[in-house]
Amino acid sequence: MTQPNVLALENQVCFALTVAARTTVALYKPILEPLGLTHPQYLVMLALWEQDPRTLRSLADALRLEPATLSPLLKRLEAVGYLRRERSTTDERALQVTLTEHGRQLRRIAETIPERVARSLEMSPESLIALRDSLTEVIQATTAVTPRP
Repeated sequence: MTQPNVLALENQVCFALTVAARTTVALYKPILEPLGLTHPQYLVMLALWEQDPRTLRSLADALRLEPATLSPLLKRLEAVGYLRRERSTTDERALQVTLTEHGRQLRRIAETIPERVARSLEMSPESLIALRDSLTEVIQATTAVTPRP
């Protein structure tokens, strides 16, 4: 019996994760476009719907991004009226990010997005939960061995 080719593309975890991420994010594009959101902007909004207001640092930590990477996303979301960026009144070094009423109202429309994506994937809710849990394990394992941004 021959040994599997350990360097075959289809045997690589990194390849499977990359393709799955790219194709899954592509499913979001036609759903998010009418809302004027890109997928990274949608993730920002999700974090703000969980906790509003937030500091730039708190938001960057939640999204596992550098504040400098997050800033252009916030500027665009502010330009369309979904949020405001202001210096904190208690710590002028901190930038406070707050949803506008328009940003809060968008949440009601966005509540249909997870179900629409799940339908597109044609996977059971249980399968999607198991997949998310497995990916969370991968995130935790890789975070333990690589520094966070």
